[in-house]
Amino acid sequence: MYQGFVLSSQAQLDALKKYCKHVFIDTEKGADVSANPFSGGPKLPSVLDTIKNKVIYEQKTEVKQELPAARQAQIKTAVVLKDMFGSIQAGKVLDAPRVRDAVTSMTDSVVRNPDAMLLLAKMKETSEHTLDRAMGVSIYMLTFGRFLHLPREQLDLLGLLGLLQDVGMLRLPADLLNKEEGLSEAELKVCKSHVGHSVAILEKTTGLPPGLPALAALHHERVDGSGYPRGLKGGQIGLIGGIAGLIDCFDALTGLRPYRQALSPSNALNMLYGSRGLRGTQFDGPLVEQLIQCIGIYPVGAIVELHTNEIGIVIAPNPVMRLYPKVMVVLDSRRNRLKPAKIIEQAGIKRSLEQGSVNIDTSEFFL
Repeated sequence: MYQGFVLSSQAQLDALKKYCKHVFIDTEKGADVSANPFSGGPKLPSVLDTIKNKVIYEQKTEVKQELPAARQAQIKTAVVLKDMFGSIQAGKVLDAPRVRDAVTSMTDSVVRNPDAMLLLAKMKETSEHTLDRAMGVSIYMLTFGRFLHLPREQLDLLGLLGLLQDVGMLRLPADLLNKEEGLSEAELKVCKSHVGHSVAILEKTTGLPPGLPALAALHHERVDGSGYPRGLKGGQIGLIGGIAGLIDCFDALTGLRPYRQALSPSNALNMLYGSRGLRGTQFDGPLVEQLIQCIGIYPVGAIVELHTNEIGIVIAPNPVMRLYPKVMVVLDSRRNRLKPAKIIEQAGIKRSLEQGSVNIDTSEFFL
């Protein structure tokens, strides 16, 4: 369902009838129909329709060339985040110029080649969970904004929002955030209060874009009105808020939690996209589809098992054939280390592997 193809012969149709129980049809791409008789009415508006002035970004460097600059930008941002979190916990204001400068460095790298920063995001440390999440969300939001051809100033805004929208978490009890059991209604209410804390912190910080505090209040709103804190619906959330909520959810699904293991990217995307997923209910449907187009079913940094039973790391997507990304194979079929590792330009993948299921330190190969 993530790749798709044009149905152009009776033989293909016969094969579908023989092997497939369900078929998803994109009626907007039909080559032989002048009007769609199954649309059931006018097309529903999407937040994507609000994008007016698109910018075309060209890949200016290869992943290997961009990695040193991306690494320096990541280190710079990590230092700023640690200092920023320390300031918040001490009741001090944020150093907005330093935060903006760090985001600018990450945006510069993502504009040149987003795959390098995405690869490093998968190697972030796990000792400071709030810091890790802020870094990963910011990088994914920058990458998604670039994919949607948003202007450079909006990329910087997305990067800032990704870093700062959850700063209010630092005002919550640590034992509540690390609790492995289910939360009571009272505890859940306390957790949801982090949004208000984030807004309050950002409102007191001078030097940030004026609309940033209001945007930080949107990443838990949902298009069907089931979100919080205001229960906004549809277009009330807007493009930036829609991106923030979708990326926050994807990062949460693929990250480690005290109460569950991380999902593989493919399983997370199935939760977002599938017939019983969140597409069109909690999140803008076309926006979910664009996220899948952006990061692919096998995102950069994902650990995968090939049909040869070898283990590899996805190092670049394949925009034409999304099920066949570029992979660095690091373990053979018997799980022995390959020295040197080998590169497969279009790798046939059997499955994604959950984080931690294979003893691979990706930093060994790229840092």
